[in-house]
Amino acid sequence: MTGKRKRAYDDAGVSESIGFLLIFTIIIAGIGLVTLYAYPMLIQQQVSANEQIMEKNMIVLQNDVKSLAYKTVPYTETSLNVGGGALTVYNMSYKTSGSSNFTIFDSAGCILNNAGNRATFMNPFTFSSGDLRYESTGAQTDISLENGAVVLRKLAQPGSAMLAEPRWFYDGTTNTAVINLIGFNSTDIMSRAGVGTVQMALSGGNFTSCPVPTTVDIRYQPNADVDYSTAWNTYFVNTLGMQPDKNYPGYYTFPAGPINLVIKSYNIRIVSL
Repeated sequence: MTGKRKRAYDDAGVSESIGFLLIFTIIIAGIGLVTLYAYPMLIQQQVSANEQIMEKNMIVLQNDVKSLAYKTVPYTETSLNVGGGALTVYNMSYKTSGSSNFTIFDSAGCILNNAGNRATFMNPFTFSSGDLRYESTGAQTDISLENGAVVLRKLAQPGSAMLAEPRWFYDGTTNTAVINLIGFNSTDIMSRAGVGTVQMALSGGNFTSCPVPTTVDIRYQPNADVDYSTAWNTYFVNTLGMQPDKNYPGYYTFPAGPINLVIKSYNIRIVSL
């Protein structure tokens, strides 16, 4: 009887050990599945949420710029949370060979270039706008407030999209074209991650109006590192009704003149981020 009892006790111990090993294995397997599948999904959802928040933040900042430029509001201040990346000011005054810019000229020479001479294809009027750019580290996405428009591009994919259009327009009835150019300046190099306050003020501008007897040509020259040309070209064609100029590659033209052209430029000073 003693031997039988001993074997029974031994069998009970083996059962408890097997049960513990099974439970432990299930727990480890569950943790592994969560780490392998669920955690990356949570991270991706957080990255996507950060991107959506910044899209809304950039549209809010666009509305602030509109208030400064078009409503003569002297100063704006907006608090926002920059998650998953950094918000950086790229000055319009910091001009390099790779900076983005907008060039404009007309065949009759009504528009003056930066030197005060008649703008031509070889020496057009050039406006470097700079931009207020959010660069995501997780989503590999750039979102910029550039020349009054909110534009987005994916680093892993070609092309770009315009999330919010600038305030340009062309009236075919009166043949009037209005081009609003908005540039950013700051006294220091500024970048922000996390919670911050964007303070902006209007620091000047210019106004030009002239009746152009011929066509008006516009080109967007993208930044060498951040190319939003697809978004701007689509805007020129689909929204403004412009067509590629056969004589000047890369330029888009309004319908043949006479055109009453109005060009307004505004300088927005970024006080702080």
